Amino acid sequence: MAAGPDPANGAVSNHRRRRFDVRVVPHRRRSPFRLRDWRMSTKLATVLVVPSMAFLLLAGVQTSTLVGRTTALNDFSSQVGIGRQITAAVHQLQQERDRSAGELGELRKGGDRQTAANDLKPLQAATDKAIVDLSRAAEPLADADASWRVAFSEALEAYDQVVDIRAAIPPAVLSSETILSNYHRAVGALLDLLAEPTPGQNQPALNDAVLRYVQLARVKELSSRVRAQLYAAARAGAYGTDDRVVLADLRGQQLTALGAFRVAATTEQIRRYDETSVSPTFLVATGLEERSLSSGAASPQVLPSEQWWSASQQRQELLRQLEAGVLDDAVRQAEEASDDQLRTTLLVVGGVVTVLLAALLISLLIGRSVARSMRLLRSQALRIAQVELPDALDRLKTVTGGVPRIDVAPAVVRSLDEIGELAEAFVAVHRSAVTVAVEQALMRRNVNAMFVNLARRSQVLVERQLELLDDLEREESDPDQLENLFKLDHLAARMRRNDESLLVLAGTDSTRRWNRPVGLGAVLLAAAAEIEQYQRVRIESVADVHVVGHAVGELVHLLAELLENATAFSRPDTVVVVTARVEAGAPLIEIVDRGLGMSPAALVQANEVLASPPAADVAAVERMGLFVVSHLAARLGVRVRLDGGEDGLVARLGLPEMLLAPAGNVELDAPPSARMLAASAARGVASPSGSVRQAAAPMPGGAVRDLPVAGRPPGVGVPRQGRPMPVRAEDVLTPVAARGNGGGWYSRQGPTAPAVPAPAAPPAVPVTAGTNERGLPVRVPMAQLSAVTRSAQPMSAPTRTDPDPEAVGGMLSRLYSGVRRAEAEDTTEIPVPPFGGHDEGGRRQ
Repeated sequence: MAAGPDPANGAVSNHRRRRFDVRVVPHRRRSPFRLRDWRMSTKLATVLVVPSMAFLLLAGVQTSTLVGRTTALNDFSSQVGIGRQITAAVHQLQQERDRSAGELGELRKGGDRQTAANDLKPLQAATDKAIVDLSRAAEPLADADASWRVAFSEALEAYDQVVDIRAAIPPAVLSSETILSNYHRAVGALLDLLAEPTPGQNQPALNDAVLRYVQLARVKELSSRVRAQLYAAARAGAYGTDDRVVLADLRGQQLTALGAFRVAATTEQIRRYDETSVSPTFLVATGLEERSLSSGAASPQVLPSEQWWSASQQRQELLRQLEAGVLDDAVRQAEEASDDQLRTTLLVVGGVVTVLLAALLISLLIGRSVARSMRLLRSQALRIAQVELPDALDRLKTVTGGVPRIDVAPAVVRSLDEIGELAEAFVAVHRSAVTVAVEQALMRRNVNAMFVNLARRSQVLVERQLELLDDLEREESDPDQLENLFKLDHLAARMRRNDESLLVLAGTDSTRRWNRPVGLGAVLLAAAAEIEQYQRVRIESVADVHVVGHAVGELVHLLAELLENATAFSRPDTVVVVTARVEAGAPLIEIVDRGLGMSPAALVQANEVLASPPAADVAAVERMGLFVVSHLAARLGVRVRLDGGEDGLVARLGLPEMLLAPAGNVELDAPPSARMLAASAARGVASPSGSVRQAAAPMPGGAVRDLPVAGRPPGVGVPRQGRPMPVRAEDVLTPVAARGNGGGWYSRQGPTAPAVPAPAAPPAVPVTAGTNERGLPVRVPMAQLSAVTRSAQPMSAPTRTDPDPEAVGGMLSRLYSGVRRAEAEDTTEIPVPPFGGHDEGGRRQ
């Protein structure tokens, strides 16, 4: 065999292999550097990330500036806060310095060293303790700005020099200026450290706050140095040569520092200073200090040491309290500024984070909505392309009655944006495709109706031609002319099979019906009788299996197409071997030829077409045999497969259980016709039971007598190797008596006179088709009736009565009118046999 599907239509569609394949292969390679090749999620992420990164960059710069400013103010507040420890250390150093200046004056006059040392020890211990407290308070500022750390280091170094110079005070080996200069340097370093805090730019209020307490500390320092100078002169009993100049310079510096303080101080601070300066204790010290001033040519008065020390000590305490109040104001102001800046920074950072999170959330929601709409649209498009549209096309291709209603699902994206419009466009395309498919289905239905009409008309003519050939064959006696009639008979039978193929192409059932089970061997013989080269078909072994009557016609057609293909594509000198056996409880028919064969690819395509029948198209008409076999196999449930043999192909047919039935008594009513026996003998066809039927019976003396042939006298013999005589499917499947009674194949022969039946007794054993699930026997329709009402052998040949031509013409006109009215109606339902009925084999449906 060399049949195969058309390569254009032989491949199975992708939606049959995978119903919903969401992968879409791009037509070209995707490039990550090409913007239009990016996926939608990547584009949305880019649209989201780029502005977010720019916003983060700007927000980071702003936040960094705010954080730096907050850190600077925090360090400023800490440095201002440590001013309490600095002023305390300065006050203790001033106390120690001023007392040391008085003791040096006393020692110069010849005072006791031990007494001086004992008087200075408590002051020195207090100073050491104040420096220790300052160092402990400065530990958190180890990471402060470099300028403050340098100033702090210089202050500690200056204090170390003070510690070293203390040992030189009792012996008085060094001058007072040398010893006191170390104290002046240490106090100056601490005052420089006190003035070191800087709040940064655009902070004039904080700069003024630092300036206020620094200037007041300088006023206090100059007041302390004046006290030291006057106390040293009081203990020495006289002023030195440079004392008057030094005192004048110190008083001038004090007035300058006081003026600077009053300029920078607030009104409240000035009021507090004025109240302090007019207090009785402060005025006593001021009055004593004025006595030390020189007036004209008179020399300055030496003050009493103890009285001066006591009055100046009280004034210094008042200045110390005023200094502490101003410093507290500065600390409080610095802390408020630091807290405000920290609060501002936190608010800005919080606002930045909130805005960023809100932007991210909104962008994420919008992007998710867009991506979700795109995914839904993509899923709907793929579902339409791979599931819904192919299913609709399959339904419209396989429709046999009216065209069903195809509903188009609405768009899954209901938004009013461009994506929603695109989804509506997809639905419109789907609806247009379905509309076109429905129109094509209607057109196919009309074409199928034309096929059916033409096939029916052709069938009528072929049946009339076969009837005429029957008459001519019965009346012809010339062997050559009879052979030509037999050839014409086979051509007409093939034309009838082509008409039935057109009916299959149009999706209509065959008109030939059989109402009783038929043996499988008879079915094979009938199929062989339908082809042109029937002489080359050899039926070897056939299992004792019977086929239900309603499937006989289509099974014969299916087998005839396979046999026709096998004989057409094999050498004329070879035979086609047909066998039928039972494997695993199911009949298996094999048709083996020695022909051209098929390539593996063509075999695969042919088996795919046999497994899933394609729709009718031009390729189906070009390869009608394979198309008809696939559709008939699908209709009957027969498994057909082509395999490669040694020299050709092997076609295997597996019959389902629903096509099998118990053996009937159709073939026992009358012996086969002489025409069938003569043709079988000429071909050497095996009998259905497996034994070869000989075409001639042995005569006495070894002579062989040929069987009679229609149209020849019984005495005329036919040579064994002479012209083979064809048979028709009617001759194989329908016995003579049955055909005479109108059973078997549909025939357009006119009515015949009924034969006179002989009385017959009912059968001894009822004919049944087994038992059902309840154990009751299953009745075989018409089996008992035919056994009772029909004689075993016909009494006489039926007499043919020619019908009235006018009556037949009127009957046919009414028949065609009814057929045309039925075809004009748009029937949408297919009649289904009632559930629970029985088929011809007696099986329950």
